[in-house]
Amino acid sequence: MAGAKRSFTREELESFRDAVVPDLLPAAGEPLRLLFVGINPGLWTAATSTHFAHPGNRFYPALLAGGVIEAPIDPAAGMTDADRDVLRSRGIGITNIVHRATARASELSREELRAGGEQLTTLVADRRPAVVAIAGITAYRTAFGRPKAVPGRQPEPLAAADLWVVPNPSGLNAHETVDTLAAAYAEVGRAAGVV
Repeated sequence: MAGAKRSFTREELESFRDAVVPDLLPAAGEPLRLLFVGINPGLWTAATSTHFAHPGNRFYPALLAGGVIEAPIDPAAGMTDADRDVLRSRGIGITNIVHRATARASELSREELRAGGEQLTTLVADRRPAVVAIAGITAYRTAFGRPKAVPGRQPEPLAAADLWVVPNPSGLNAHETVDTLAAAYAEVGRAAGVV
């Protein structure tokens, strides 16, 4: 239920294990300028059906600080339709490499990540975003067989999209701050023409 903060018991969250969160994409035929790609949904994300929803996740504060969005979005209780429309109207989409929810990304197998990379390539070829920003260098390396990849703009496109690897906004990624995330997200936002 959107609008009011919510909390979940561990048992409630566990009931969302392996659930799938639908992609957030502009309607077919509408421009998709910037596609953010998470590793996979966490249990809180699955419980609220909202990407990057955990209260400790810095994704939306970093988007705001980086100028990618112009008003705060608090997704912890689930995004409102108006919040989703703001992102879509700016040509911003969100998906994941792997679509099944887990408590931690480390629960995913290499095979799942590789298969997810193939599915992502198909989505990008179909929807043709200008820029794809994958949030997480380790998952990118595994999913795309690029063990030496470094964060930032990648030398080769993904299905004709400009490909970037940006820091993961999870609270578990302790060496990143809202400010460092905002700088990375602003960079991909400028590349996509949304900032």
